[in-house]
Amino acid sequence: MPASGAVTRNTLRQQIAGALRDEVLAGRLRPGQEFTVKQIAEQYGVSATPVREALVDLAGQGLLDSNQHRGFQVHRFSVEDFRGMIEARSLIVDGIFREGGAPRAHAATGAALVSVRRRAEEAARAARCGDLNVLIGYDLRFWRELGALVTNRYIGEFLDRLRVQSWVFAVPRLRAEPEPELGEWLWSGHEQLVDAITRGDAAAARALIAADDDLALRWAERLERRPE
Repeated sequence: MPASGAVTRNTLRQQIAGALRDEVLAGRLRPGQEFTVKQIAEQYGVSATPVREALVDLAGQGLLDSNQHRGFQVHRFSVEDFRGMIEARSLIVDGIFREGGAPRAHAATGAALVSVRRRAEEAARAARCGDLNVLIGYDLRFWRELGALVTNRYIGEFLDRLRVQSWVFAVPRLRAEPEPELGEWLWSGHEQLVDAITRGDAAAARALIAADDDLALRWAERLERRPE
């Protein structure tokens, strides 16, 4: 059994990693922004060890870059990176539903589907309103819970990592979109997707997810035509 000190440190490590990941996702820690272990430790009022471990964890998730002499910086994802993320998750998700992912979810417990539907409703509402602050969290929770219903843990974790990275790329750029146009680039088909999965309709589910991916790729093309 681990010592209580190790448990506390691991919990603190997870809390710091989660807080910093939220800062990156929200765009408050911007691509290329640099910081040291000492700065983060002072900010949170903790020792350097759990901070260093948290930063290494985030670097392992592809969200930070480590520089031996300068500390860490938020990773800069390119448009080409973003396109690769979308294409990768599209191939994987399409394969899941071709192999019967929707029927597997159709057999899930009522409580699990109710929870996914709740996330879907909130994410869709935020997307329609153009509320990125609300959308990011609900969208990620929606896809995590949905992934737990339709595929195994390893694929689910990989897809979650891709979606987090795609949000890290997208958020600063979406915030720069003119407000009237923002809603055009936010997919809001979460509820329809849950309906399709509840019916066991794999073809409809694949079509809805493909629409999400297509929207993202069209936005990427638009970004390329409008250099930063």
